[in-house]
Amino acid sequence: MNLLDTRCGHWIGGARRYCHSPNGVRPYLQGPRCPDHTPAALAGRPEAPSTPIHTPERSAMPDTSALVIPALTYAGRGWPVFMLARSKRPVANCPDCPTDAAGHDREACPCLTCHGFYAASTDPDRVTAIVTTVPTGQLALRTGAPSGTVVIDVDPAHGGRDTMNALIADGLLPPTAYVVTGSGGLHLYYRHPGQPISCSQGKPGQGLGPGVDVKADGGYVVLPPSVHPRTGRPYRWAPNRDMQEMPPALVTACQPVTPAPPPTLPHSPTTIRAAGGISCPDRLLAAHLDAVASATEGARRTTLYGAARGVARMVKVDAISRDDAIAALTDAGRQAEQTDRDIRAAIRGGFRAEGLAA
Repeated sequence: MNLLDTRCGHWIGGARRYCHSPNGVRPYLQGPRCPDHTPAALAGRPEAPSTPIHTPERSAMPDTSALVIPALTYAGRGWPVFMLARSKRPVANCPDCPTDAAGHDREACPCLTCHGFYAASTDPDRVTAIVTTVPTGQLALRTGAPSGTVVIDVDPAHGGRDTMNALIADGLLPPTAYVVTGSGGLHLYYRHPGQPISCSQGKPGQGLGPGVDVKADGGYVVLPPSVHPRTGRPYRWAPNRDMQEMPPALVTACQPVTPAPPPTLPHSPTTIRAAGGISCPDRLLAAHLDAVASATEGARRTTLYGAARGVARMVKVDAISRDDAIAALTDAGRQAEQTDRDIRAAIRGGFRAEGLAA
């Protein structure tokens, strides 16, 4: 039988030639091959043993119970939990919530993932729904008074190990429950003292030193058994550790530095001047900045955005220069303990809404 023999009904290679061997069972290219017409048989040599090809199995969807059970355990001890995206950032808001209007209560919003830690809950049904809604995310704890926790965040990559050792030597960090993070850092858990303890991350003049931040009122941390998105390593509790009270020295150290007095508003006629129907621009500017300084926590970002829009309108009528306006708004935002990143975003957004670049 030669290659052109068509008595077999099975393929012999890509030319679609046939053979009629009773041993052939599938097309030549898909195997098992017709033994009379394999390349080895046609060349008169023994058939080499075949090597099985292993196709990688597709990754199964995450087992949501891996996070649901721990989440319910945390909730059972009174810790309000919620879910972050895999990036460790809050999940994007639903279509009804991005405006964050003045009358919108983030604490009472029924959305499962909106507003970051404001979605945190201890209700078993809500917790289960939150986790199953974001099954590939990170389980997180709302720190501060709601959970009764203050977490000292140690980042060795930024000098946190040396700072921590110095704080231990000074008696500020007694042994307590802690988590080894997925990136090799530490989260030291202490009981909330009952008085306000602000978060320090990203705020100038705050924190306990290089690489050591405070996560408390208005903050959150990732909880075990979440997996770090970059390293692939899980967060894990150190065994046999109980959460301890904060020593008075640590409570004092966690208090924010007293802010400097507000900057004197410029009164030079070349800087602030009556224009565009604004008869008292200095008073109007002061009102905008006072609103930012007196805004309550949770409303500071939107208040700064609104102030930026108002001041941008002053810039448009030449009542104040653009640079002076941005400087005054930036100082006001810092007085309100907002991060520079949030301040820049609010000012840019407010100016852009009024048709100006910031």
